[in-house]
Amino acid sequence: MRKSSFISVCLVVIAIVFISFKNSSEHDYTDVYETYLNKFTSRQNALLTDIKNADLNDTVAINKIRTGIEQTRADMKCMDFWMRYLEPLAYKSINGPLPVEWETEVFEKFEKPYRRVGSGLTLATQYLDEPGIEKDTLLQFIKTSLAATKVYAADSITDELKTYHHFYLCNRLFLLNLAAIYTTGFECPNTERVIPELKTMLAATGRTYDAVNKSFPATPLTIEYLELYNRLLSFVNTQPADIENFDHFSFIKNYINPLFIINQKMITDYKVVSHNMLDYSLNKKATSIFDKGLYNGQNAKGIFLRVQDSAALASIEQAGRLLFYDPILSGNNMRSCASCHKPAQYFTDTFPKTALQFNRKDALPRNSPSLVNSVYNHLVMLDGKHFTLQNQTKEVISNPIEMGCDEKEVVKKVLSCKEYKQVFKDLLKYTPQEKEITYDHIVSSITFYYSKFSNYYSPFDNAMNGNDKLTVTEKAGFNLFMSKAQCATCHFAPQFNGVKPPYIGSEFEVLGVPADTAFSRISPDEGRYLVNPAKETRNAFRTGSIRNAAHTMPYMHNGVFGTLEEVIDFYDAGGGAGRGLKVDNQTLSTDSLKLTKTEKHNLIAFIKTLDENIVFETPPTLLPKSKIKSLNTRKVSGEY
Repeated sequence: MRKSSFISVCLVVIAIVFISFKNSSEHDYTDVYETYLNKFTSRQNALLTDIKNADLNDTVAINKIRTGIEQTRADMKCMDFWMRYLEPLAYKSINGPLPVEWETEVFEKFEKPYRRVGSGLTLATQYLDEPGIEKDTLLQFIKTSLAATKVYAADSITDELKTYHHFYLCNRLFLLNLAAIYTTGFECPNTERVIPELKTMLAATGRTYDAVNKSFPATPLTIEYLELYNRLLSFVNTQPADIENFDHFSFIKNYINPLFIINQKMITDYKVVSHNMLDYSLNKKATSIFDKGLYNGQNAKGIFLRVQDSAALASIEQAGRLLFYDPILSGNNMRSCASCHKPAQYFTDTFPKTALQFNRKDALPRNSPSLVNSVYNHLVMLDGKHFTLQNQTKEVISNPIEMGCDEKEVVKKVLSCKEYKQVFKDLLKYTPQEKEITYDHIVSSITFYYSKFSNYYSPFDNAMNGNDKLTVTEKAGFNLFMSKAQCATCHFAPQFNGVKPPYIGSEFEVLGVPADTAFSRISPDEGRYLVNPAKETRNAFRTGSIRNAAHTMPYMHNGVFGTLEEVIDFYDAGGGAGRGLKVDNQTLSTDSLKLTKTEKHNLIAFIKTLDENIVFETPPTLLPKSKIKSLNTRKVSGEY
């Protein structure tokens, strides 16, 4: 053979080998995905067959089905990494935690709430414990789950697997869920299975990681990340298998949060691009799960959204500060924002159960919620009535039982003050969409002012970020919070409010809050039902943050409980229904938590680690003078 021919043949062979290797490596990642998906689908089909052939009056048959569901859940956990991110609505049909959920996600919040019907494995497990179960109903849970699983084989989903972009965003959500829900029993009806399922999921994800690095060698998971993940696997494998003795604190602090930090850097370094609305609120620049900039819940700047100039922002804040303490916003010029949201009391009022109405005689129906960390809610007010802080401020000002004024009157009075008028006039150039000073300028300066108090950190945050240490008691309290006490199934890290990963919606719960501490009747306030009437929303309220809870008494929407001890006793007893009230739609478990005195003490010790180190300001000494002489007798902070 001539030399040139030999070289040509060699080049062809090399090319064939290279192409084969390239194709093989490209398929590593998709092969893992398809393997997990096919196994899960096969297990669902087998479960359907078992249910069809079962005698539901036979305890042995029921236990076999229960075991089959557990095995199916384990295979689902291998797919969980992709499912929640690539098609979250289908996931609700596969493993929905509730039969019906009403949702208003951040990118849909100008539409009516959506009714999401849940189905699948969690509800099937719970159904097995009900009396008189019917085969058709049980089969439907699994059939719905199986039908939803087919979505993940669609081209619209599998096409995402061809590039690395989706992977790092899936991984981000995976890590956030590890910190917030995967170890809490949020979607696992049998708490004895929480840690075994966690181990299965972590092992499966480790295999996915190996495949990713083979398929996308130009944008791999770093050695630092993989080494830390392997240490995480070793840690979890040496932990007790029960949720109550699992070290949730070390799990998040030493492994999950550091992994999140590295993943965030890879998202930046690899210029990851998102096409998924689940990423709407999340911040690529956040350097920790416990970074106050992790997600955006509200636009505190309002009409000043595009203002970046520091001097202009300082002017907006100063105007907002004066207006917050100025009773000029009220109809009688005697009541200010600070009347009910006292800064030194964490922007709430800790003395009465509820503040006085505008008439100075009757009590308001609801407790004044703290404004601190309100920016981390997508829906504002305890019933979620408002989408923006600005709209909430407007309603309080115009509400006849709160501040009793109206838009035109507020603008007229505020602009009668030369100092206010000059500030807003100077700021007009930053809002070219408005030719003159408007009500929106006024309320936006107020929301911008008080929002800055949401940027402070607590000892718990500092501990998670590696700066402070918690006591043994405080750590024990956090581990209780995440497990036996079941607090974390509603109060999600990092804000410990009702906003869970990927932080695009606010959750509401029905607790059965009583009208009084004698539990004579349920509170007559229908809560979310007043905004979105449905049987599931009656007496539901938005889950608030427990940050600074040690300072924001009294508690619940009506201020019925005066101490944290009373609140914990309420939850420990199973809410209103657990105390004998008729609450047919209560979402809180009615079973007693059986918390000991020591455990309750530890819980409170943890809650106090969420007290943020806020630097509060003293009120202004003077308010701007008005050309309307009768307004110049108004007092800083108002009179009541």
